[in-house]
Amino acid sequence: MATFAQWINGARPRTLPTALAPVIAGIGAANHVTETPSAARIGGAFVVAIALVIGVNFANDYSDGVRGTDDDRVGPQRLVGSGAASPAAVRAAAVISFLIAAIAGVWLALATHWWLIIIGAVCILAAWFYTGGSRPYGYAGFGEIAVFVFFGLVAVCGTQLVAGGRIDAVGVGIGIAIGSFSAAVLVTNNLRDIDSDADAGKRTLAVRLGDYSTRYLFALLITLPFVTTLVLSLHHPWALTALGLAPFANGLGRSVVGQGSGPEHAPAKGADLVRVLGQTGLIMLGWAIIIAAVFAWGVNGVPHTHGL
Repeated sequence: MATFAQWINGARPRTLPTALAPVIAGIGAANHVTETPSAARIGGAFVVAIALVIGVNFANDYSDGVRGTDDDRVGPQRLVGSGAASPAAVRAAAVISFLIAAIAGVWLALATHWWLIIIGAVCILAAWFYTGGSRPYGYAGFGEIAVFVFFGLVAVCGTQLVAGGRIDAVGVGIGIAIGSFSAAVLVTNNLRDIDSDADAGKRTLAVRLGDYSTRYLFALLITLPFVTTLVLSLHHPWALTALGLAPFANGLGRSVVGQGSGPEHAPAKGADLVRVLGQTGLIMLGWAIIIAAVFAWGVNGVPHTHGL
């Protein structure tokens, strides 16, 4: 029977920034369209996002475990693959997490736009069939696209809609940036597991592209949010403060791609990529906090006007 600590690790806390950052950034987007975003609905958005991320992590643990994909891993221990917990218990944990997300999501939808129930249902189905079902799309190389859409555009714009009342170009731009960060997190994970996934028949995007191209894909994804930052600065010049994180992102990109020919410049592999994954999530979270603060408060603490 798995211990409490093993269940916590099974929830993969390193990935929680992918739940927190979209909602935090979405608060900034909501502040761009209204001066009084709903605190209660923001809280509901946090519940949905966190429950979904935990749910997809347990669902992946279950599905990969019963398929044997996790029998030989470099990263953190999985519950089913290690035998710490039964497949039924991990599946139940995933279902409970999705149920919590569904309840909070239905409440948000009934309080705002009923059709968000359909969007929420699609999100839960996408979370399950990433590695679940007879033909999981994560095994076919579409995981990064799904993460970009659901943990970027949908999460950010959804938060802006329920908390601020509408979606605008700023929300879409912020969603693109967060989606890129989130996809970079998944690319790091799949790059780390590229050999074991290939052996298990899991054709992730990293397996399809190969080691070399996947590393440059990571560099592109972690750079794109800072290009988007320049565009956001047209709406609020202080968005440029988020560029302060660019050197840290550049350092991660260089460590993944590798610079020079000496062993000290070798591309990150194995456990080093676990560190990169965590740091990518922290940069994403930091970027989201800065953007949220910028759009909540203008120059010298004067609330930003919403005439754009």
